[in-house]
Amino acid sequence: MRYRAVVIPVAGVLLVVVGFLVFGNLNDNLTYYLTPAEAVSKKADFHDGKRFRLGGLVENGSVERTGNEVRFQLADDLTGDSVTVPVVFSGAPSQLFAAGIGVIVEGAWRGDTFYSNTMIVKHDENYRPPGSGNESVDPGKGNP
Repeated sequence: MRYRAVVIPVAGVLLVVVGFLVFGNLNDNLTYYLTPAEAVSKKADFHDGKRFRLGGLVENGSVERTGNEVRFQLADDLTGDSVTVPVVFSGAPSQLFAAGIGVIVEGAWRGDTFYSNTMIVKHDENYRPPGSGNESVDPGKGNP
């Protein structure tokens, strides 16, 4: 009986400490994913310097390469009616990066511009060897 009186409170305190350590640090390591419309509407929640992921489509005609930076507009869709976010990406973009494709960039607001140093390019699951145009290759049959 005396054993239970000591073990149960100690186990309870340990569970509270472990829970605080796990869930307290979890919020610091979360990276949110937002679309351009969500990022603009929640801009106050993501004050300058708070990193998040921004995903959308690269607007046609907006890509501008200057030195070590790439500037472009990221939109929810390419209809022209959606919200756009100006993005400055520093570093070498993926070879698949181009206008009209989907990208996810990770960074933070600096004023009205989103600055990023991490980029993930979305692509479809069909493999196309370089120079083959729009032909797709069945991975089970190999290259023609």
